[in-house]
Amino acid sequence: MKTHVEEKFSSFFEKWMCLLEEFLQYYLRVSAENSQGVDYEVLVGKLTAHHREYYTYKWAAAHDDVLAFFAPVWLSPVENANLWVTGWKPSMAFRLIESQRKIQSPGTSLVTMTEEQVKKIEAFRVKIKMDEEKVEREFERQQVGIADRKMVELAALERRVMKDDDSAVAQVNGLVEVALKGLMGGLEKVMKMADCVRLETLKGVVETLTPMQCMDFLTAMSTVQIQMRKWGKKHDKKLQ
Repeated sequence: MKTHVEEKFSSFFEKWMCLLEEFLQYYLRVSAENSQGVDYEVLVGKLTAHHREYYTYKWAAAHDDVLAFFAPVWLSPVENANLWVTGWKPSMAFRLIESQRKIQSPGTSLVTMTEEQVKKIEAFRVKIKMDEEKVEREFERQQVGIADRKMVELAALERRVMKDDDSAVAQVNGLVEVALKGLMGGLEKVMKMADCVRLETLKGVVETLTPMQCMDFLTAMSTVQIQMRKWGKKHDKKLQ
């Protein structure tokens, strides 16, 4: 049974993904028709705003129940298997750009990247990799922290609780509440750190590429996310 937060975010996420796919289909149609007068800058602005809306809603919901985002019920097992600290791994963006350039995917403007753009993207990739490592170290610190002094005290009280010691039960309840509060706060911090790296990645890439290149990059990112969701749902149906 879903919690209130899981229910609300599941509904939001489904609508958010539908809008993402509608936007993607519109852009692909416009691109195929070679429509003149397409304002790529406006399209990039709308798509990046759509992503910002996701994180705004996510952070508000996570403040009420951050654990829901570490085991999201709105995602399939396939999608969950590809998560990095509650979302996509920023490094993926750079691999996507590189593959689009090397394969010279037809119709993508990323093959026209200048040498200066390539150098900027590479330098930015190195910075983001360092930021990812900071997030992972903080996540590890939070996980190790669960065995801190409060939890040791909790374990020591276990025998007294087993003997129906009322004072021990009260102490256990207090320690559990403090430990959980610390755990939730730590996980929320790590999640936001990871999300900020994701947002920084999108911002940095968009600022380096031309509007048309940005749209091709964002389209490729959206396609991966949409297809992953479709594969996940298809896999789930096979198991039913």
